[in-house]
Amino acid sequence: MAIIKQKEQRVAMFIDAQNLYHSARNLYGAKVNFGAVLKEAVAGRHLVRAIAYVITTEGEEEKSFFEALNNLGIETKTKDLQIFFGGAKKADWDVGLAVDAIRLAGKVDAVVLASGDGDFVPLVEYLKFMGTQVEVITFGRSASGRLREAADDFIDMCDDQRKYLLGARGGNASAGPRRGRKQAPRKQKEAPSAE
Repeated sequence: MAIIKQKEQRVAMFIDAQNLYHSARNLYGAKVNFGAVLKEAVAGRHLVRAIAYVITTEGEEEKSFFEALNNLGIETKTKDLQIFFGGAKKADWDVGLAVDAIRLAGKVDAVVLASGDGDFVPLVEYLKFMGTQVEVITFGRSASGRLREAADDFIDMCDDQRKYLLGARGGNASAGPRRGRKQAPRKQKEAPSAE
């Protein structure tokens, strides 16, 4: 479902950082190269605004990640990780991201959503109904099929994962997780890293 991307087009990008982070970690044992994701998504067009929706934890481990995003020209919106009685955790930005996308859609020609979360299908359908071109960039192996179908364009980062990853398991980003053999659990921080 290729679309025409012209350099005069104005683009706004909305990055579900947790979704990309967990997809890269679970599929490839790696971190996301947000600079490469931004470059691919914008595709030489005029970037009006790029916003990453991120979660903060009690520690300050995320500070360098936020700075790295800002250095790439990506604005960050933060929300604290909620920890409920009993240890349950909640951290999502779905509503905030959707509201921002609706607010900015009238000022741009294309909205790029960096997420594979199927909860965004109604947002995609609404933006398209309002006349905005909607593109999705994410790891297709962990993306919602409905989201893929709803978008005007879908960039599957699994097709060239080396381009979008940092520090893949065993140095081989294309291998993906090994099948048939259990791997030792890895310690990971809650917040994604942009290194």
